[in-house]
Amino acid sequence: MKAKTDIQEQLRQAILHMEISRYRLAKLSGVTQAVISTFVNRKRSATMTTAAKLATVLGLELTPMKKPAKKDR
Repeated sequence: MKAKTDIQEQLRQAILHMEISRYRLAKLSGVTQAVISTFVNRKRSATMTTAAKLATVLGLELTPMKKPAKKDR
């Protein structure tokens, strides 16, 4: 699932280049520093809930993808 991977990588890059500390990101987002660390270090993926919390603090917007139209058989 390439779209999910791209979102995860974009979020990782945003965290790596943010202007606030990971401690502050954790406090503002409600996501623990441990979860942020394991995500950034690619030891686990972020759930949609976690990604949304982090994105909000980072000023990013997660947008849903449209499902492809079903083909008539």
